[in-house]
Amino acid sequence: MNLADIVRPLLRWYEENRRSLPWREEPTPYRVWISEIMLQQTRVEAVKPYFERFLRELPEVEALASAPEDRLLKLWEGLGYYSRVRNLQKAARIVVEQYGGILPGDPGELRKLPGIGEYTAGAISSIAFGRPEPAVDGNVLRVLARLTADERDIRDPAAKRLAAENLRGIYPAGRSGDFTQALMELGATVCLPNGAPLCERCPLSSLCEGLKTGRAEALPTASPKPARRREEKTVFLILCGGKAALQKRPETGLLAGMWEFPCAPGTLSEEEARLILSGWGVSAQGMEPLPGAKHVFTHVEWQMSGYLVKSEFMTKNFFWADREDLGSRCAVPSAYKKFLKILQSRCELC
Repeated sequence: MNLADIVRPLLRWYEENRRSLPWREEPTPYRVWISEIMLQQTRVEAVKPYFERFLRELPEVEALASAPEDRLLKLWEGLGYYSRVRNLQKAARIVVEQYGGILPGDPGELRKLPGIGEYTAGAISSIAFGRPEPAVDGNVLRVLARLTADERDIRDPAAKRLAAENLRGIYPAGRSGDFTQALMELGATVCLPNGAPLCERCPLSSLCEGLKTGRAEALPTASPKPARRREEKTVFLILCGGKAALQKRPETGLLAGMWEFPCAPGTLSEEEARLILSGWGVSAQGMEPLPGAKHVFTHVEWQMSGYLVKSEFMTKNFFWADREDLGSRCAVPSAYKKFLKILQSRCELC
């Protein structure tokens, strides 16, 4: 097929069917950048309230660059993949120091900033600056694979490079941002993953080789992801004097520098749990087993059991947080969401 034939019908469809999203209504470089980072591995509907709150508190790059880390992490709490917001701030500081607070439009310059790769650089460059620069993600790769009946493995970096090269040659003058977003929108709302595409609603169905050959649903081809590592851990909700024990995770690695409830590896019996508590200097007056929870990261899965513990005194090994700390100051990762809800429902917490 001639890929250029998709441009006009796709743009017409986008004009009539595009979703109203907060970052689309005012596509400044800063707003596009924040939205694209938030949207990585996160659903659009989940991002909306985070985006609006983040922009209210940090409306410009200078505010992001100077924000205290604890407040920054609290604004991100629940979105996960916290390295994203740390890289946002690192990049914001570089933009302030080296670019006068103005995000560059050149994709090569954008890729030099922490947390901005090929896709995000293409999205910012095309949507915010109107440059003919593709933003190739899983949605776009799926659309192209079905359109052209391409059997290549979309996890192969060469497939992404070829897709970007092919798209770069058909970008419509003056409509770069719309074209980038139209491809994204088609993949997100019509040419769906993990099941049958909605071909009857697709503006490109008459051009689609995958549909013509009956292979659309089977495409794209993707090599299997590596199996996730499984880790068991026991979470302790330790209460004393209307406060709960928290500790900071290490400054590197998974959930670096985040607050968490004290944990120990393995699924511990009550006897084993009491030994751990004793080692932490906790004098347990009572223990109550808690329902288990699971949290899945990209490469690891946590299987968690837990105990609610009443402590006789506040050991100096932990930070003791009250309800206000947990509500507005201390960012606790969504991995512990189930345990946080249990804790917040307890009347003992001030």
